[in-house]
Amino acid sequence: MEQFDVVIVGAGPTGLACGIELKRRGISNVLFDKGCVTNSLYHYPTNLVFFTTPELLEIGDIPMTSLNEKPGRTEGLKYYRRVADHYGLDIRQYERVLGIDGGNGDFVVRTETVRADFNCYRAKKIILATGYYDIPNYLDVPGEDLPKVIHYYREAHPYYNHDVLVVGAKNSAAIAALELFWTGARVTLVHRGAGISNSVKYWIKPNIENRIKNGEVKAYFHSRVKEIRPYDVVLETPDGEVVIKNDFVFAMIGYRPDFEFMAEHGIHLDNSTNKPITNPDTLESERKGMYLAGVIVAGTHTNEIFIENGRFHGKVIAEAIEKSLHHHPAIE
Repeated sequence: MEQFDVVIVGAGPTGLACGIELKRRGISNVLFDKGCVTNSLYHYPTNLVFFTTPELLEIGDIPMTSLNEKPGRTEGLKYYRRVADHYGLDIRQYERVLGIDGGNGDFVVRTETVRADFNCYRAKKIILATGYYDIPNYLDVPGEDLPKVIHYYREAHPYYNHDVLVVGAKNSAAIAALELFWTGARVTLVHRGAGISNSVKYWIKPNIENRIKNGEVKAYFHSRVKEIRPYDVVLETPDGEVVIKNDFVFAMIGYRPDFEFMAEHGIHLDNSTNKPITNPDTLESERKGMYLAGVIVAGTHTNEIFIENGRFHGKVIAEAIEKSLHHHPAIE
C-alpha cells in the first residue's frame, strides 16, 4: 500500500496550491481527482472570461499572463497545467475517492479509477479541496431526468434553431441565455424572482434585460418549472399554467459542495452559518487530521470564497500540518 504524509482530495487550483505548499516543506503528498486537473474549470463554459485579473489566479509564485486584461478559461487551464508540471505534483486523475477510514496519523483512503481498479493508500493527514461545482442543484420536478435537461452549459452552437428554456437569473443563466440567443436558438428564461439578479456582472445585466425588453428573449418571472416533457415544458406563472414548446432545458440554478461525503466523514455544517465546522486558524475540521481547503470552507455561502482567496488556504494548512507532524510523530 502506497504511503504519503498527506492525501489531497481534489486537484483544482486550491488542491494544487496545497500540494505546492506541502512539497516546499518536504511533506510527501498525492492529489486525487475524479476528473481531470482543474476539473471544475474544465467544465466552465468554453468562452468563459474570468471576472478577475491574472495575478489573483496565481499559485506557487508562478506568474500568469493573459492576452487581455482578464484571462479566459483556456488560458486558465494552460496556466494550471504548467504549474502542476513545474512543481512535479503527483496527481492521480480520474481516480475517485470513495471513502476515508482510520484516524489522525493513520488514515486509509479508498479509491476507484475509471478502469474500475480499486486502490488503497495510507496517509497521516487528509485535505479535502473538492470545490462546489461537483453537484448541481436540482429543480425536483417530473421529467428532470430526461436527456434534454442540462446542468452544465458549455457552448451554444449545438442548440442553433432549437427551442431552449434557461432556468435561473444569475450569471450562468444570463450568459447562457445571451449566447444561445446570439447563436440562433429561440430562448425562454424562467425565474422564481422578480427579475435578473443584481449580482449579474455589470456588462451582462443590461444586455440580457434589453433582449427581454425587446421580446428577443421571452421571460417569465415569479414563475417556476412544473414539469418537463419530451416535447414541451409546463410553467407555473402568475397568469396560470403555460405550456411552451421545448427541445432543451438548461437548469442554471447553481451548484453545491458534496455535503453528504463530508457528513459521512465526520464533518458537519454549523447550524447558524451553514458552513462546515473548522478551526479558523488551521482549517482543521471536527475530524482530527482532516483539513478543508477552498470554497467548501464556505459551505452554502459559496460567493464568499473563490480561487482568488481559496488559494491562500494551502499555506495555512501546510504550516499547520508541518507543525503537527513535527510535534506529534505519526502512528506507524
